[in-house]
Amino acid sequence: MPTFPDSSAGRPAATYWPVLGFAALAGMRSAVAPTLLSHYLVRHPAPALAGSPLRLLQQPAVAVALELAATREFMHDKNPGAAPRTAPRGLGLRTLGSALAGATWCQATGQSPWRGALLGGLGAAAATFGWYRLRKAITEKTALPPTTVGLGEDVLLWAAGAVLLRYLPPPAPAR
Repeated sequence: MPTFPDSSAGRPAATYWPVLGFAALAGMRSAVAPTLLSHYLVRHPAPALAGSPLRLLQQPAVAVALELAATREFMHDKNPGAAPRTAPRGLGLRTLGSALAGATWCQATGQSPWRGALLGGLGAAAATFGWYRLRKAITEKTALPPTTVGLGEDVLLWAAGAVLLRYLPPPAPAR
């Protein structure tokens, strides 16, 4: 499996670039960041999560539950009456989902989960507004239906998620 150039364990770049990647994805769909990370951790358990409540993301049942939540969110997004992602509930869910993914990833790689939560949450909040403006601009400039643009966003989301998972460095060994 190829590795990201800065993927040596314990180096901040190896820890924080995935957190920013999860944040960018959470800006598109709130459930995706914890869902992708959970599926990764089921296949690559992190000994550093032992004893932490964050270890639950390594459980197959949690991964399936998150997948169901992500599926529901994908369907809800196509509803013309859905609130914009920048509404308080949508923004809050994206921020919390990414904060959870960031905290879990940082704990799994031997870094501060608090830093991961902060970076993930702030990154997702910024990404939420960026993706919202981009999607709105594409819809207005191309006259494509919002559902079509949303489907394109979904394709981009899953492609970017697959790339992110492919290049994740391995979790840190237990201390």
